[in-house]
This record gives sequence, structure tokens and C-alpha cells, in this order.
Amino acid sequence: MPRIHVCEFCGKEIEPGTGLMYVKLDGSIHWYCSSKCFKNAVKLRRDPRKLKWTKHYTPLRK
Repeated sequence: MPRIHVCEFCGKEIEPGTGLMYVKLDGSIHWYCSSKCFKNAVKLRRDPRKLKWTKHYTPLRK
């Protein structure tokens, strides 16, 4: 039975056969649902808590 993974950046569920698997040099595996999430996480190093379109978003309290 194929596993359903969760995107490391946005928190969205990834259908079997789709998405990107990124393996770091230390052996840890990260799953991303799209190239948009991959670029924001790995290349641009953005914090998912600061982007409104992610499930990890937490609005700033004033």
C-alpha cells in the first residue's frame, strides 16, 4: 500500500506518485508537494510560519 506523505513546508498531503523527495547528506528525507514549496524551503530558506498560504502560518500578535 502506498504511503501518503505530508509536505515539509506547507503541510499539505501528497498523493502517491507525485511530489519531490529531497535527501540531505545526513540521510534525512524531506517530502515537498511542489517545486514552489521546494524552492521556498531549500533555496530561499523561508520560514513557513510567516507565509499565509501554508498550514504552519501563525499571524503576528500586536
